[in-house]
Amino acid sequence: MQLSVIIVNYNVKYFLEQCLLSVQKAMQGMEAEVWVIDNASTDGSKAYLEPRFPAVKFCWNTENIGFGRACNQGLAQSTGKYILFLNPDTIVPEDCFTACINFFNQTPGAGAVGIRMLDGSGRFLPESKRSFPSPLVSFYKLSGLSFLFPASKTFGRYHLSYLNEHQNHTVDVLAGAFMMIKKEVLDKTGGFDESFFMYGEDVDLSYRIQQTGCKNYYFSERSILHFKGESTKKTSVNYVRMFYDAMSRFVKKHYSSSSAGLFATFINAAIWARAFLSLLKRFVQRVGLPLLDALFIFFGYLLAKLMWTGYIRPEVVYQTKLLWLSFIVFSLLFLLVSYYTGLYEQRFRYKNLWQSSLVSIVIILAVYSLLPEESRYSRGLVLLGAFVSYLLLYIWRRILLQADILEKAIDEDEYFSLVAGTETDLQKVNNLLQLHGRHNSIQGFVSPDNEPKALGRIDELQQLLQSTPANELILCESSSLSFAQIIQLYQQSGKKVKLRLHAQDSESIIGSDSKNEAGEVLHQEKLNLNEEVNLRLKRLIDVCTSLFFLLSFPLHFLFNRHAAGLLQQSAAVFTGRKTWIGFSAKRKHLPAISPSVLGPAGQPHHLSQLKEEGLLLADEWYAREYEPLYDLKTIFANYQKLGNK
Repeated sequence: MQLSVIIVNYNVKYFLEQCLLSVQKAMQGMEAEVWVIDNASTDGSKAYLEPRFPAVKFCWNTENIGFGRACNQGLAQSTGKYILFLNPDTIVPEDCFTACINFFNQTPGAGAVGIRMLDGSGRFLPESKRSFPSPLVSFYKLSGLSFLFPASKTFGRYHLSYLNEHQNHTVDVLAGAFMMIKKEVLDKTGGFDESFFMYGEDVDLSYRIQQTGCKNYYFSERSILHFKGESTKKTSVNYVRMFYDAMSRFVKKHYSSSSAGLFATFINAAIWARAFLSLLKRFVQRVGLPLLDALFIFFGYLLAKLMWTGYIRPEVVYQTKLLWLSFIVFSLLFLLVSYYTGLYEQRFRYKNLWQSSLVSIVIILAVYSLLPEESRYSRGLVLLGAFVSYLLLYIWRRILLQADILEKAIDEDEYFSLVAGTETDLQKVNNLLQLHGRHNSIQGFVSPDNEPKALGRIDELQQLLQSTPANELILCESSSLSFAQIIQLYQQSGKKVKLRLHAQDSESIIGSDSKNEAGEVLHQEKLNLNEEVNLRLKRLIDVCTSLFFLLSFPLHFLFNRHAAGLLQQSAAVFTGRKTWIGFSAKRKHLPAISPSVLGPAGQPHHLSQLKEEGLLLADEWYAREYEPLYDLKTIFANYQKLGNK
């Protein structure tokens, strides 16, 4: 056997699907095997992948045993002369494996080879080549000196940023996303150190490879895509803790005790600093922006009051306390309405701003009409305050967008998508987009074969991107457009467009716009519960029904056998710690919702007789077919089961 490819999967079945399609193309003409070690994925990977890839050898673990241990599990069964450890969220060109093996044959002393990696936007990933994380090198990175002076041989050592990314180099550390190693070298070093659960195991193995007298090489003559499809966010405190704990373990294992102590100091400083920044960012996103909006609204009404009493109706005197109370209530009401109209979604839409303002003013005027005469004041002041507040919020959002603090959402009618592929690819991609509510986003396609209906040829793609308002490019692998060509196009997009990939035999479109966030997928299994509007309505139903149960609590002793339990559950649902209807277990491939009181069929989880396969199917059905009214009906239809714990 010439080559064994080992891939560890954990809840990224669509990325793995396209990865395997590229791997199979790259193995053609070779004697090779593929091992996929699944670390107890809960996204239905087994049912989805096994029938599609009969030649792949799957191993389905019943628990998540960690990356290094899973790799060793595949290594123990591999028979190849070369072993490739490959991430599931990668795409390799067709000649990648043969080029790497040829490099081994032409380079005496080479024990392992890494490769040039690009992210989902076509940018070079600096972790493609690294040095060992000594305390001093880590200090340069943590202090920002490596970022300020990337060309410095002193400060740029962490990512070896002073080395040309387009040239081959001997390096210290190869990324675990792509490590091709001679089997004879692994026989000397052993596999990954299993004490590293996640992160750092590639650093440790790279170090031990060098200890055998072999060299690690960064191979620049081929590039792969690394989408970062995993669910761990690099901006999270948990990632920082896991990453630097792994680095600490490496230093303790291979460096002196004094170096390890110094490194531990840096680690603790890094974790605390990143924790502070993460909490600050979370505060700004979840609390800071609504709080600032409330202040702008309050200031808008205050400004409107000064304009009204100073220039429009100076003869009228209003009660100051009443005005202040009204302005505060208006601000809070706007925030409540804004939450349900989607103003605080991850990406901003102008329509959500004016919808929030319009609905708020309608509610305010309705409430105003019900107030006693002595508590009212001019409707004109109310309307002027709403207008001034809207204007201030509009200007504020424009500033945030210009400063890249907010990202503007692309609505269906704003998409200008180009497809690179055949007319057949165009139809398949269009059907998939329509399934996700995008009915008219594709503006045309660029053909590798110069088809008559195409906007142009592949070699004219750059010109089309520059001369059209295109904001999305979907690249379709087929017999006419290879993975190698697609990777090249990723590097040459030449414009800030969202890049997406669709392999010929896949059922999905994948992409990743940030190396720090999990990737994005459009697939045939559309989930209604993924839509933010449905998640908000689900929460609204939870709040209203739990509040109703709490306010009517004494009556439940007459009608519900578990009244005390119902009170506890209502409080938990009202505060967001639970939801009435939801999944039987936390499933990373399904929308993130709170733990539930009842399952999708209205049965308390501890009373369910379904096996895990049945529970998974029920959870997936609920997410796929979700309708807000279903929750409402299920809650009251199973009223007697509420409170049963």
